[in-house]
Amino acid sequence: MTYHSTQVRQEAVTLLRDGARNADVARRLNVPPGTVGYWKHVDRMKRGECPGRHGGECPRCDGRDLDRAAYSYLLGLYLGDGHISHYSGHRVPTLSITCAEAWAGLMDDCELAMRAVFPDNSVCRRRRTGCREVKVYSKHLVCLFPQHGPGRKHERLIVLESWQQEIVDVHPWDFIRGLIHSDGCRITNWTTRLVGGEHKRYEYPRYFFTNVSDDIRRLCTDTLDKVGVEWTRCTRNGNPYNISVARRASVALMDAHVGPKY
Repeated sequence: MTYHSTQVRQEAVTLLRDGARNADVARRLNVPPGTVGYWKHVDRMKRGECPGRHGGECPRCDGRDLDRAAYSYLLGLYLGDGHISHYSGHRVPTLSITCAEAWAGLMDDCELAMRAVFPDNSVCRRRRTGCREVKVYSKHLVCLFPQHGPGRKHERLIVLESWQQEIVDVHPWDFIRGLIHSDGCRITNWTTRLVGGEHKRYEYPRYFFTNVSDDIRRLCTDTLDKVGVEWTRCTRNGNPYNISVARRASVALMDAHVGPKY
């Protein structure tokens, strides 16, 4: 392990306070970027600027008001493409939702939902290869997302608590929209029919939701049932991971309340 002197650390903190980027400080002082990031975090924590440190009251622990529609949408996103990370030391846990670069509107909606659910906490975006992580920092993430646990979601039981189910029951379309925006899509299928001796092409839209977890797929289909959307299981390569919505009336309902990603 490499140890850095107090002088180097203080110089790095001074540069960071003056607005220098982590990467520039790391190159200038020949210090790993991760070390610079940690020094910055500790300095901000000491000065009371740690994300989520102040004003981070919890709807579950402190009775703070909760934007339930935004939460229902964010819950759907979390069950699809989200995960909670716990860091060692003094760092605050983070909720990350992975969004493809192609869906700029989805990233905006995700960030808006995070800010609505965690109005006093830090929200940011982190660039990754081909995608971005939309992240929120809070000490109370597990309070609001008790489905968090060791291992992958499809390897453990995923069941909503009664207070979560009550929110989904009142805001089912927000929940469905979050699920579709995370692990779903709207596509256009086509087929041909012989009409008057000529082959004519017909196109029709449909929605898919794909998730390996039986529990999460069940949450999706149970909610679709409640809003009157007809669905079918679509097995591919022997795997029943796909939920399809193809009937015209049901697709029209999905279009009115969910729509394609953008």
